Amino acid sequence: MSEKTPVKAQRFKRAGRLYVKAVFTGYKRGLRNQHEGTALLRIDGVTERKDTDFYLGKRCAYVYRAMKKKQFPRRAKPTKIRVVWGKITRAHGNSGAVRARFAHNLPASAMAKRIRVMLYPSRV
Repeated sequence: MSEKTPVKAQRFKRAGRLYVKAVFTGYKRGLRNQHEGTALLRIDGVTERKDTDFYLGKRCAYVYRAMKKKQFPRRAKPTKIRVVWGKITRAHGNSGAVRARFAHNLPASAMAKRIRVMLYPSRV
């Protein structure tokens, strides 16, 4: 009698997250005027101004779903997912917030939503 051991299906390990999570907290502003061209981001785990130095120059992305599907080049099927790309430009204040400029200004509906801060380009 040969007993067969049950063969488990091998699960492939999924790649880890290659970006740092951030939140779009609002626009750069003064007491009376706000400047929509500059977005303020709060990066997870960054609480001091000196910690922001690593992120300066990094690319950031606001990923969202649109109403209609759109065909993009180098993509087989149409998709609802869209991306607005930007770049972190400098620190904002002393508590770890950063300023970022996006190719198209972020909509106000993106406030308190997730921004992906990519770990490139590297300056190390």
